[in-house]
Amino acid sequence: MLIEQNLDEMHSSPGLYAAAGPGLAEECSTLGGCRTGMAKVTNAYDLPARKIIHTVGPRYADKYQTAAENALSHCYRSCLETLIDLGLQSIALGCIYTESKGYPREPAAHVAIRTVRRFLEKHKDRISAIVFCTSTGSDTEIYKRLLPLYFPRNKSEEEMARSRLPQDVGDENGETSISERRIRIKALPAVHMSARRVLTHENSDSSEGDARLQFTRSLSLNSLIDPLFTAVTKDPDQRRKEQWERVAQAQAGWKWAKWLGLGNIGGPPLTAAEEDSLHARYLARANAVNLSEITEMKILYRGGVDDEGRPVLVVVGAHFLLRCLDLEKFVLYVVKEFEPVIQRPYTLVYFHSAAAIQMQPDLGWMKRLQQILGRKHRKNLHAIYVLHPTLGLKAVIFALRLFVDREVWRNVVYVERLLQLFKYVPREQLTIPDFVFQHDLEVNGGKSIVTDPRTRYITNRPFVGAS
Repeated sequence: MLIEQNLDEMHSSPGLYAAAGPGLAEECSTLGGCRTGMAKVTNAYDLPARKIIHTVGPRYADKYQTAAENALSHCYRSCLETLIDLGLQSIALGCIYTESKGYPREPAAHVAIRTVRRFLEKHKDRISAIVFCTSTGSDTEIYKRLLPLYFPRNKSEEEMARSRLPQDVGDENGETSISERRIRIKALPAVHMSARRVLTHENSDSSEGDARLQFTRSLSLNSLIDPLFTAVTKDPDQRRKEQWERVAQAQAGWKWAKWLGLGNIGGPPLTAAEEDSLHARYLARANAVNLSEITEMKILYRGGVDDEGRPVLVVVGAHFLLRCLDLEKFVLYVVKEFEPVIQRPYTLVYFHSAAAIQMQPDLGWMKRLQQILGRKHRKNLHAIYVLHPTLGLKAVIFALRLFVDREVWRNVVYVERLLQLFKYVPREQLTIPDFVFQHDLEVNGGKSIVTDPRTRYITNRPFVGAS
């Protein structure tokens, strides 16, 4: 069984039609097309398969990301359901997306693999083999990296999957689910029978009987109807307008912060749902763009683990201040690198060595970054070890603690020397730039005993006073 993405030879794999022979194109022309997410079957002709299943993938747009994910998931599920309906047991799945439709490769691979995983959970006894077929080297690397997350083969891969799987792995079918849009069905409460008893008094013409009947009917209705359901809700446009007005009022009180160059730190705090939505949008964008140039800057990278086994992220201040010109791309890179780490307690190490003379990002930018990273980042952050802090940096962190987020920035631990840092994070767990070692020797060189952590060489040096 083979799967093919489109009924139109002009927008499909030319190699498939050439290998199958002219009969395939002729049969496809009689099928009347195929809707996105649906599946249709043709003979395989000269191909070494019994049948070919055709489907059409969705177009992708950031605005309709959830719809595109669910449509793509439905493509794979329709093909697998068709496989079972035909009584067949093996299938070769191609990548059901095209460059012309703009679907990012890695998010599409996540959808494909998780949909297959969910389907096999229900029908594993009816399928003997599913093969993912890739046509490019980049697709092959993506599938090699993601398959162990959804199909771990040992305990170490299970542990890796727990930390690196995205937060949303779909519902029981592999489709993206949004909690705010779920339909909640609750059992009806017992119906009061008092109204029926009143109705048996057919000969009662008194006004008292009518009043009793009306009262008992209202009791019965109130027992069946959820008050929240019957509550009057405001017009969405009016509600949105009021929200904008609240934001404007909140920001108006922080104009002085902009005048002082601290950035936009006003505005009401985001709800948990708003932060989750914001994080999901940025993560989708991060997975869809090429961030290799940010990776090469070595501003943010993963270390090993700290003294208690927590994963470590390293930030090099001098590299950020000297090399990073595209802040928006850097935010996307931060979101992508943080995502697998912040699922559990973690540690942050910041090298401020030789970065004191550069301008810092304003507080408004830092606040926005924290909102994008979300509540899980704040909850699981164990500590921020700041090496070689300056008086100016301490003032900035105090302002962050005061105006941005007390919960996060109270975790800052100032470290004056590298040897002090190694008490918290072992030396072998960190990749440290050479200039950080040099800065440490220059700053701490007048303190009698100087230790170069690279060589563990210890020497006595006289104190040199400043003139």
